[in-house]
Amino acid sequence: MRQNRIRGPRRQSGFTLIEVLIAMTLLSIMVVLLFASLRICAQSWEQGENKITEVNEVAVVYNFFQRHLVPAIPLWDDFTKKDERTFSFQGKKQSLQFVSSFPASAGRSGMQLFSIEQQQDDDDQLIKVTLTPFFPAIEGEEWHPEEVVLLKHVRDFSLSYYGVADDGGGENSWQDEWLEKESQPLLVKISIDTDNGVFWPEMIIALKIADGAIGTDDLGDTAVDESEPAEERN
Repeated sequence: MRQNRIRGPRRQSGFTLIEVLIAMTLLSIMVVLLFASLRICAQSWEQGENKITEVNEVAVVYNFFQRHLVPAIPLWDDFTKKDERTFSFQGKKQSLQFVSSFPASAGRSGMQLFSIEQQQDDDDQLIKVTLTPFFPAIEGEEWHPEEVVLLKHVRDFSLSYYGVADDGGGENSWQDEWLEKESQPLLVKISIDTDNGVFWPEMIIALKIADGAIGTDDLGDTAVDESEPAEERN
């Protein structure tokens, strides 16, 4: 005789509500931790980029003075003002001018008069460099100075000069100005403070030529050659 088996309720496969809630909680915690980690990574990356930028700014400014101020040439300006002779190197507390040269491969080749000073630009303080060719222009033409921003967000910019004092004692000392002299200082100290709180160590630049001022006529044909067209020089 065939027996009928009584079948109980069939168990369905799946997750219970409690298991789903636990899984969602764990997933939420993992997402929060993931985004927190990404945020920390992004902040670290940004801080690293800012630090690199700060270090690059210091390096750019230091290299600028090393490349152009160290080989500064002590020259008399014999052509700008016919009735007045001025020395190329003039240093004040917050401004400086000197003559240095660019290689032939540069866009502005030849001797250039560098004028460096702190200037106000809207709400920002800048260290700006003005370049003017330091040789006679062709008759009927005039030079157009080129301005370049060396550094932005400047709080303070000061210069001092080490050389023979004006008292005639013959001893070297640090001075706030270097004006109306016939030689260049031995050293130039550059102090910079910026708004972003970056530490700028004092830069002390030693000039290769501290004396022996010469006139532009003593350079031979250099000044003339730079002002003549290439066809005439050839």
